[in-house]
Amino acid sequence: MSLKKKLGMGVLTASLGLSLVGGGTFAYFSDTEVTNNTFAAGTLDLSVDPTTIIDVSNLKPGDSMVREFQLTNSGSLDIKNVNLLTNYQVGDTEGDNAGEDFGKHIKVNFMWNWDKESEPIFETTLYELKNMDPDVVKKDIWDPLWAQKGGIATGETNDLWVEFEFVDNEQDQNIFQGDNLELEWTFNATQTDGEEK
Repeated sequence: MSLKKKLGMGVLTASLGLSLVGGGTFAYFSDTEVTNNTFAAGTLDLSVDPTTIIDVSNLKPGDSMVREFQLTNSGSLDIKNVNLLTNYQVGDTEGDNAGEDFGKHIKVNFMWNWDKESEPIFETTLYELKNMDPDVVKKDIWDPLWAQKGGIATGETNDLWVEFEFVDNEQDQNIFQGDNLELEWTFNATQTDGEEK
């Protein structure tokens, strides 16, 4: 046999051996199981009713208004806390407020409920509320309420009362005649602590 034939036979034999070895690596018993797993996040869904808590006109010093509103948890997770953020804009109609903030003259009383014996759980002015740290607001307003209920469980509604008063400071408040104040309250719900499932 010639050298070429010997080399050709060697290459052919090596190729056949490799293909048998490669094909033989799958010749063993096996068993496979597949698990299908799901992680579904819950939802926080806080709603406020009514969405306009107060809308009044023709205010004069000494006027007070009580309003009721509801916080409802329509989500699938319990709500631990609700942070209240306050913002407002004053419309100085005559341009004569000279830096005096109308919000300093609007007192806000947060109530347990509304009857003649009810005492505010927290009272402040809109100006102070706007500039207050949310953690302080939580401690002063929500913590006393949540002490009884522990937040808002899913599907539950909490009734709240708030009294607004245009404080009569027994001084000249003519600079506020015709002015308006646009109040925005943002309620931000937070979840309860995580737990082992």
